[in-house]
This record gives sequence, C-alpha cells and structure tokens, in this order.
Amino acid sequence: MTPKMTKIIKLIADEIIATIALIMLLPLLLIIALIIYFTMGKPILFCQQRPGKNSQIFTFYKFRTMTNHQDSEGNLLPDSQRITSIGNFLRKTSLDELPQLWNVVKGDMSIIGPRPLLVKYLDCYTPQQARRHEVKPGITGWAQINGRNTLNWEEKFQFDVWYVDNWSLWLDLKILFLTVIKVLKREGISSQNSATMEEFKGNSSL
Repeated sequence: MTPKMTKIIKLIADEIIATIALIMLLPLLLIIALIIYFTMGKPILFCQQRPGKNSQIFTFYKFRTMTNHQDSEGNLLPDSQRITSIGNFLRKTSLDELPQLWNVVKGDMSIIGPRPLLVKYLDCYTPQQARRHEVKPGITGWAQINGRNTLNWEEKFQFDVWYVDNWSLWLDLKILFLTVIKVLKREGISSQNSATMEEFKGNSSL
C-alpha cells in the first residue's frame, strides 16, 4: 500500500470514527454539558485558538473544567485552585476531550497525532520541534501513551517528532489501544509540579 493510500485511509477513518462516536456519545455529551452548566455556569465549552497542520490556526474545543476566579488584583488564580471537582473528574477520565471529536469531523484534527498546543509556543520551537506540525494534531498521540503530562517538554517533542517520522496505520491502532488502557488507569493526568502542564518557554535544542 502506498503512503498516499494509507493517508487517505487515515483521513476517511478519522471522519467515520469521529462521526459515529459523536452520535453514540450524544446522550453523555448532553449530560456532561448540563452538569457543567449547573455547577459552573456558562460557558460550557473551553474554546481556544490552536495551531494545526502546517501551523494553520483553528478553534479547539474541550469541556470546561475550571472557574474564572481571580485574586484581588484581577489575576486568574492558579489552575489547582480553579479546577472544580467535576472538572477534576472530567480530566481524570479524559471526558473533557470529547468535544474534539467535532474538530476531527471538521478536519482540523485527527484521532491520533501530536497534541495541539498554544499558538504562542510557535515562536519558541526549534526547527526540529516545529516538525510536529507536519501532520494534523490529535486527540491522543505517541507522547500521551508514553507519559502525557508527566513528561517534560523536551521528551514530549521527541515523541511527537518520532511519530511524524514513523507514522503508520498500525502505529495509530497501537496508540488507540494503549490510550484506552491509560484512560482506564488514569495515568499521566497531571505534571509533577502542577494540576496541568507547565508553560513551555522554549529551549536551545530538541
């Protein structure tokens, strides 16, 4: 099978899987949306601009897991103080990621690929690190099954670029299978020093 054919299969599989998943999970999505609405209010979704393939910007969706509480000076409180009990549950079970199925249907993302990060990081990457944008970002990826938020940034980017260089349909199936196991075990949700991953500020080499 030619590389072009395998890429077409991946594209079609993404569309079919994401569409079927959205239809089947619609009742669960509505329940989660209602719980967020009654516990945190609006907005229900966390929407943010993220870079996709070839660094093209798109709107990224997740279920909201944090409040917008601020300190006396108007600054947002640390993530650990803003995340709610329901938000913590959604993160631990990865249910907060489900709205990204719509990103897959729209063609912004793939089921499997490097996770889409912040737009402001684009200027911080080395040329090697920036290669993570040669493919569509994914809901889950090689870095996620190899440590997720317990990895440092350098390790994450090494895994991302390795995926770009070694991608195959079989590798995607392996990642999907191992992702299910990781989610069930609730591994790698938080970094060692914070509730979420620390900000990437760039480094000199991959």
